[in-house]
Amino acid sequence: MTAAEIIKDLKARKFKPVYLLHGEESYYIDQITEYIEDKLLNDAEKGFNQTVLYGKDTDMATVLGAAKRYPMMSDFQVVIVKEAQDLKWGKEDASSKEAEFVLNYFEKPLPSTILVLAFKYANFDKRKKIYKAINKSGLIFQSDLVRDYKLIPWIEEFIKEKGYKIDQQASALMAEYLGTDLSKIANEIEKLMLNVPKEVTINTDLVQKNIGISKEYNVFELQKALAIRDVLKCNKIINYFASNPKANPTVMVLANLGGYFTKLLKYHYIPNKADAASALGVPPFFVKDYEVAARNYNTAKVFQVISLLRAYDLKSKGLDSSGNVSDGELLKELVFKIIH
Repeated sequence: MTAAEIIKDLKARKFKPVYLLHGEESYYIDQITEYIEDKLLNDAEKGFNQTVLYGKDTDMATVLGAAKRYPMMSDFQVVIVKEAQDLKWGKEDASSKEAEFVLNYFEKPLPSTILVLAFKYANFDKRKKIYKAINKSGLIFQSDLVRDYKLIPWIEEFIKEKGYKIDQQASALMAEYLGTDLSKIANEIEKLMLNVPKEVTINTDLVQKNIGISKEYNVFELQKALAIRDVLKCNKIINYFASNPKANPTVMVLANLGGYFTKLLKYHYIPNKADAASALGVPPFFVKDYEVAARNYNTAKVFQVISLLRAYDLKSKGLDSSGNVSDGELLKELVFKIIH
């Protein structure tokens, strides 16, 4: 089930006794958890029937002790374990009363309790007996990271659901600049919507103005300048990055350039260039940029650039670096080597 389908069932008061929400992408895990915490019980019921625990501050015995209680003046109670990846789960496979106690609950959970385990930033081990027990008695939702080529459709769908419109260039700029963290993207979009009327289509100017992206000096423009080997423009952008390191962290710049040149390498090997947009996972209007870049960077050069990006990523993290070289100097050196 998707997060939207789970929330739809919750709205219809169709509950499971156990919810295991796990995965590397925290956005949907938080979305489901927040809905359960805020909406399942009214304010009067929450005082007696809602328990919120944090994994690092509790253990499974405490969690199940709370889950085994019966609700007061309500049909059910809610027990939520946030940051469940830090929870002390105990030795599941040990032949002990503790392991038996834990497994028995998940095999036959109390129907009047809704137990939520928000296990974030990693996937739960599917080989564990607990996982198999929850899969039979409750509901398991896995929240995977969104691939970079799916970010633009995700942004457009998110904005559409809010009743707004956005053009493709603006959604592409957001995807390029904000990365794959859905929580960060959603927060930036929510802030942008506070300043944009619904009848206005969100364009690149509005994105740049409201999300704090420089119109001329951003990773998007750096890619374009590199594609045509515009030395002057590249240096201007790198100097801007060096003077605004918080707004343009080197790790983000290198990650974006890595993605760009990886797609450029892929472009070289696409047999039918008419299929380039779908093969690269980019809007059609971007294909011309890759076509130009491919003329300026043959496959051998692109391989070299990708190797350079890996080397400078290590240098930016303090590895394989000689002396105390600033991030700005590293980027200038890198861009020089890419162009030449």
